[in-house]
Parts: sequence; structure tokens; C-alpha cells
Amino acid sequence: MVVTGAGGGIGAALARRFAADGAKVIVNDLNPAAAEAVAAEIGGIAVPGDAANEADTRRLVDTAWAELGGVDLFCANAGILTPGAADATDAAWEQAWQVNVMSHVYVARAVLPRWLGNGGGRLLFTVSAAGLLTLLGSAPYSVTKHAALGFAEWLRATYVHRGITVQALCPQGVRTDMLTGGDSESASQAQLAATAMEPAEVAAVAAEALEGDTFLILPHPEVAEYYRRRATDTDRWLGGMNKIQRGFDAAGAS
Repeated sequence: MVVTGAGGGIGAALARRFAADGAKVIVNDLNPAAAEAVAAEIGGIAVPGDAANEADTRRLVDTAWAELGGVDLFCANAGILTPGAADATDAAWEQAWQVNVMSHVYVARAVLPRWLGNGGGRLLFTVSAAGLLTLLGSAPYSVTKHAALGFAEWLRATYVHRGITVQALCPQGVRTDMLTGGDSESASQAQLAATAMEPAEVAAVAAEALEGDTFLILPHPEVAEYYRRRATDTDRWLGGMNKIQRGFDAAGAS
């Protein structure tokens, strides 16, 4: 199996969990030292590279097939949190789009021809509850996570009858650098920290879900109810989100 963004956080936790369960894991990360460290810890294979670069992704997939003789599970986990509103720079929007959306597209382009020709495979996309709901304080993150979920849904609907199982892992707060790290910290993230899970807990939920084929994997069960409210009473849900935003605004002004 392959895990991208596996030098830390959820990706490293997934790699550790699947290695403990007996899988041979290829560890991919933009940071070569981080990839090497996790691979050494779990007896895996480090293949550093940029998940947002199509050539690197193709090299990763080629290496995986060469080293493992095939891949039955690909965890497309790489992602970034870009803070900002509509006035975030074009560069910030582009970076969020490349990492949070196009990295998944590049994986699909690389693995689908191989899987469709030999009976199928499984894609696990780490999306976020923000892809089902939203994340106040980060327009680029919210928008690109919605797009990532949309792509995962499209793949599932298009290929499930041909042996391709696609699942979307959508946690809320997780105790990683994305939640707690310096420049990206926001009032919204502080709120998520109250119910944040450890990466290993998220990996455990994902591992259990991969024994079945449920599309949405929700480590925070309450997200299912929030998602239902969003779909069935959208105006009320948006009003509630705006109330939270007004609270953030008032706290920032005080």
C-alpha cells in the first residue's frame, strides 16, 4: 500500500497502523527526512516526492508497482491548510488547489488504468469534515476540500461496478501541526481543538472502515448529524455558522 503525506500527522498514523496490521507500506512525503524516518520505523519504503506534482506521483506509483508487485490500497492523504478569505492571494488559492484537489486527480490518473486492467483496487482520500461542512477562517481550504469530496464521489459513482472502491476520510479536528501550528492558527481551529482526536485514533477508525465499503468515514460521529442539517435545512445551518462567525468577530475585536 501507499500513503502520501505520511511524514507526520494522519499520514504517519495510517502508515504505522497498516504496517502493524502486516502491510508493506510505501511512505511518501514532500520532506525526505520525514519520509525516511517513518519508513525506517515501520520497515517500509520511503519514496519522497511532491503529491501535487504529476510527474512525482507517476514515479511514486511506478515505484510502488516495481517494489510491491502491485498496490491494493492507495491512501491519498497529502493536504494543506491555507488561511484567508476571498482576498487570499492567487498563489495561496493555487497552492491549496494543487495539493488538496489535483494531488487526488494525479493519483487517479496513475492508478486507474492499472486497476481497471487487473480487477480493481481501493482509494482512500483524506478529505476533511470541511468538505462536508465548511471551515470558518479559511476559504481556500473549505473550497478545495469540497472539490476533493466531489471528485471522490464522482470516482465512486463511476467505477464502483468495475472493482474500484473509493472512500473519503472526513475527520474534524485532529491533533496535528495543521490544527496547532503557528501561522495557520485561527478561532475556528481553536474551537475544533476541543473535540480533537489523536492521529492514531483517526487511523484506527479508517482501518476498521476499510474492512467494508462505506463511502464516508467519519471519525467524529457528530459530523453525520451536522451534514444532515446542512442538507435538510440549509438556511438555518448557514445562520448557525454565521452566528459562530459573529462570535469570532466579537472576540477578535475585544
